[in-house]
Amino acid sequence: MKIPLPFRLIACAVLLAASLASAEDADRDKPMNIEADALRYDDARQISIFTGRVVLTKGTILIRGDKLEVRQDPQGFQYGVVTGAPEQRAFFRQKREGVDETLEGEGETIDYDSRLDTVKFTGQAQLRRFQGTKLNDEFNAGIIVYNNLTNVFTLDGTPAAGSQGSTGQPGAPAGRVRAMLTPKSEPATAPAPTSSAPLRSSPRLGGSAQ
Repeated sequence: MKIPLPFRLIACAVLLAASLASAEDADRDKPMNIEADALRYDDARQISIFTGRVVLTKGTILIRGDKLEVRQDPQGFQYGVVTGAPEQRAFFRQKREGVDETLEGEGETIDYDSRLDTVKFTGQAQLRRFQGTKLNDEFNAGIIVYNNLTNVFTLDGTPAAGSQGSTGQPGAPAGRVRAMLTPKSEPATAPAPTSSAPLRSSPRLGGSAQ
């Protein structure tokens, strides 16, 4: 997915393939289940529009927002665009495969593309990585794109047109990106045993004779 390049672009590609497992590969093949207050189907555009307290699940993927537009191409790939309610951001969560890790993200708009296996957060975007229940890494930017196939996070500090900048929670200044990365802890090594002189027996109490 190509991000537009405005005149002031601050982009950061965070390559974590060596240290991160991929998200659940099977999620892209799972059915998409959606709940909402209302549904309108646009036959001309072949788009289903869900509104009001939208909840989308697809395998381990969970997306919540106020409005969802979803479509499916002839090859069966699914695409969803979720927007948050006024003054709120849409929410995304996905479990990572083979490890006790979870990704969580928020944005004014979240685009899910099952063909490219990408998730794009736009407007006050934030992405968090948890090890169990512990927060390990956090990213804030105007636009964040996560590519599950390549394990690459791309951060663009430039606000999207019409958005309120890249202020997340805690956020980054407009036009900048911010990342908090927790170092990988090395496995603890047992201290080497200290050498000591062999004990000698003594026929008298107190050691040597007077």
